[in-house]
Amino acid sequence: MGRKDSVWSLGEGQLPEDIDKQIETPPLSTLLIEKPLGGSITVGGDITFIAKVEAKDLLRKPSIKWFKGKWMDLASKTGKHLQLKESFDRFTKIHTFEMHIIKAKENYAGNYRCEVTYKDKFDSCSFDLEVKGFEGQEDAGELDFSGLLKHREPKQEETPEVDVWEILKNARPDEYEKIAFTYGITDLRGLLKRLKKTKKEEKKSEGAGPKLSTKTCIDMGPPKIKFHTFAKKLETAYQVDKGGKIRFIVDMADPTVELKWLKNGVEVPTGVRSRYRVKSEGTKHWLIIDDAIKEDTGTYSLMATGGTTEAHVQDLENVTVMLGQPLKLHCEIYPGNVPGRWYLNGKLIQASDRINILHRAKLEAESSTIHDAGDYTFVPEGYSQSLCAKVHVIDPPRVHLDALNCPDNTVTIVAGNKLRLEIPISGEPAPRVVWMKGERVILDTGSRVRAETFADHTCLTIDVTEREDTGNYKIVLQNEAGEDTASIKIKVVDIPDPPQAPLVPAVGGDWCTMTWDPPHYDGGSPILGYFIERKKKQSSRWMRLNFDLCKETTFEPKKMIEGVPYEVRVFAVNAIGVSKPCEPSKPFIPLAVTSEPTNLIVDDVTDTTVTMKWRPPDTIGAAGLDGYQVEYCFEGTDEWIVSNTEITEKTKYTITGLPPETKILVRVKAINKAGPSPPRTTQHSILVKEVIEPPKIRIPRHLKQTYIRKVGEVVNLVVPFMGKPRPKVSWLKNGEPIEASQVSIRNTDCDSIIFIRRAERKHSGKYEMAVQVEKHVDTALLDIQIVDLPGPPQCVKIEEIWGENVALDWSPPKDNGNAPISGYTIQKADKKTMEWYTCVEHYHRTCVTVTELVVGNEYFFRVFAENMCGLSESATVTKDSALIVKQGLQLKNPEYIDYDFTEPPKFTQPLVDTFAIAGYNATLNCSVRANPRPKVIWMKNKIMIIDDPRYRMFSNQGVCTLEIRKPSPFDGGVYTCKAINDLGEAQVECKLEVKGQYGLMTVMRVFVITVGNAVLVCMHMQGS
Repeated sequence: MGRKDSVWSLGEGQLPEDIDKQIETPPLSTLLIEKPLGGSITVGGDITFIAKVEAKDLLRKPSIKWFKGKWMDLASKTGKHLQLKESFDRFTKIHTFEMHIIKAKENYAGNYRCEVTYKDKFDSCSFDLEVKGFEGQEDAGELDFSGLLKHREPKQEETPEVDVWEILKNARPDEYEKIAFTYGITDLRGLLKRLKKTKKEEKKSEGAGPKLSTKTCIDMGPPKIKFHTFAKKLETAYQVDKGGKIRFIVDMADPTVELKWLKNGVEVPTGVRSRYRVKSEGTKHWLIIDDAIKEDTGTYSLMATGGTTEAHVQDLENVTVMLGQPLKLHCEIYPGNVPGRWYLNGKLIQASDRINILHRAKLEAESSTIHDAGDYTFVPEGYSQSLCAKVHVIDPPRVHLDALNCPDNTVTIVAGNKLRLEIPISGEPAPRVVWMKGERVILDTGSRVRAETFADHTCLTIDVTEREDTGNYKIVLQNEAGEDTASIKIKVVDIPDPPQAPLVPAVGGDWCTMTWDPPHYDGGSPILGYFIERKKKQSSRWMRLNFDLCKETTFEPKKMIEGVPYEVRVFAVNAIGVSKPCEPSKPFIPLAVTSEPTNLIVDDVTDTTVTMKWRPPDTIGAAGLDGYQVEYCFEGTDEWIVSNTEITEKTKYTITGLPPETKILVRVKAINKAGPSPPRTTQHSILVKEVIEPPKIRIPRHLKQTYIRKVGEVVNLVVPFMGKPRPKVSWLKNGEPIEASQVSIRNTDCDSIIFIRRAERKHSGKYEMAVQVEKHVDTALLDIQIVDLPGPPQCVKIEEIWGENVALDWSPPKDNGNAPISGYTIQKADKKTMEWYTCVEHYHRTCVTVTELVVGNEYFFRVFAENMCGLSESATVTKDSALIVKQGLQLKNPEYIDYDFTEPPKFTQPLVDTFAIAGYNATLNCSVRANPRPKVIWMKNKIMIIDDPRYRMFSNQGVCTLEIRKPSPFDGGVYTCKAINDLGEAQVECKLEVKGQYGLMTVMRVFVITVGNAVLVCMHMQGS
């Protein structure tokens, strides 16, 4: 079979038997608005065919197919010589389909067809391509014979002068079309079918004669006849393939003659197990050798009683010559000087400037070409046999990488695309091509990666490129003439791998600093930058932070909400595209440091210590406040020393271990999870030296008056004082030293404590405290009073009894419990039951009248004394009882005089000028007395207030109230309350001033006292 000789084949064109068929007329166009038109180009030229489809009524893109002839779909033939393109114009709604033919060859000429399909609609168009220079070529490679038949001028059939049938029988299959074109054969296919059938019949009827081969040749010798007993002698020479079958045949004149077959003078063994078989039919005799081998070469003879005949079998090697080297063929004929003719592939060879024929049996060519290869035959005149030799013209293989037009033989392609790499090659015979990547051989049967070899090029196809396809590919070409290798580097570029998960080393109130490492694989293209996204931890929505690529591997996101957890991630970008996102960072919370502490002052200084105190920061933030760090440095140095290794939560700290009489600067930082705040530093240096400070006692407010406690309670008094150095504290009770067994006293640097675990009345007295620093003394006096329950009253007696009343009298108790008597409780008891009932409580006098006693009962009375601790434990009972005697009664009807309660309106409490704060409700109050009930009218600036939603008016028991809802400065003015009834009218006025929201605040307390129809309104106002 002939090899392919083009990068993409345009097929065989229209079949011969379809030439005369009538082409059906296609239906009218329903889709194509512009059809491709036929054209003409020269060999190596480019041409483009365009078809357009209007898509206004189409819901999707129509499908299009390009054909050559009737059946070849060109979609699978795309490559460097054929390209199919599609485009769509959104404004005109037109699909454009293009077919580009690049560097056309002769066999691209022919008829083409374009078919468009959309659902049930169909449209097609045929057009022709003419390649100029095509008809004058004798060897066009893979000839499109059917295409030529369509354009050939019809001519009269003429009887060929040569025997075409014999030429076809002796020709190779790849020469059939050329012979048909040369001799004008129209029915080539039918002729070939007949030829094939004839060959099969000849093969079946093959009986005598050897099987010819192209790999051996015959060395003929002259016939040697000794007797005349052979009707037909053996042929003088035979040729056979290795493993073939050899048949020697002879025809005897006398069938009764005894025969003996000899090889090189030795009788041939013809036993049962021998490869030699003898067969005879009448006068014909055969010697058959099955599975011929090289050792069967020799001279075979048949000896009979009438004579001997011989045949020579000689194995000759084929002639192989390098392209461009001299070619010499020499044939020795015995007897010599036998004339003959040389043939190449059945064509007579004529002597020329390049080919010399010497002595008729010797042929020489100065420089061999590819066309010199073939089967050479020397036919001697006068002999029925001929000598054959096969000449191979070989050319070393070569790989032509210049056609790639790629620097450094490097091919770059984007991952996911199809790669079709076509490399021109040359060599004779056609070299064996092997593609390799590393040690792995790429086969032509691969599904995704495959290698294909054609006549003049080899092709590597990768359907869907992957990044693993990157590497060096080796092409190895081998044939008989040698070997050639070439390397091609394929670089598959892709989007990069995701970067490493970012780290967040620093966090602020609304910002953070993030860093990351570049991706391990950059996709074969340099990283151009990065995109950064963030999201809240609880959310699933990512937000892009930068729209311009970040060139660095650090970034500072801003405008975050403090205290909310966030996550960030990064995308890498190269020239191919954007990578997948990296793994999110660990959640982080934007936290701000606090503001600096405030009011940093020196609280105390000694010879070795400095005590500082301060206020918390004004702004703390979501991170809270963990504590404080105190640092100091000596004056004249910049080295700050941390005083507290662990942060303190207090706002006071003492720096110890300082050298005396040195000067230091102190600063304090607030610490939280976000880190230390800016420091607050003292404005002036501090001298480490104790300063004498006169003593001063700071008596608490509750101790400036008599300190009263009940018997049995705990007394714990703390009296602070000041003074430096540490003052001396002394205590006196009523001018005498205090006994340590009765009162416990404990002194510190800044206060003194008096502690009595269980107070008794003897602990009462005047306590004097003295604080002394050197010659300076300060004193303070504390009055402590321990109180107890009082004793019972004295001398409780009944002074007088009248009607249902009894008058009692008594004396105060002897023991008041060290506290004033606050009152008495009087109880009564019926003599019959002696159950006591309280008549009067908290009575302050020492005499009382008990009323509403039951007539006929006899009563006893008792009295309890009461002070701040409570009632006395016992009571004094009257010695005598009081009998309530029944007396005569006389009813007197009182006379009543009707009182006239009618009166005109009169304001008992006027309106008061008031200040109000804007935005807060304000009320105006007054009280009026009138009978009958008056009608109340409110006015502002002498204008009556009617149905205004900003005002609410109330009147209850004579108290008139006007409520102003959220007043503004415009609501200020003079307000009037007017009361009217049938007897008259009255009015009061006040001035209301509305201030801003942060003005003075006034607190108003209203007390309403009702006595009959009279209403008294008391207002108490406070303000600053």
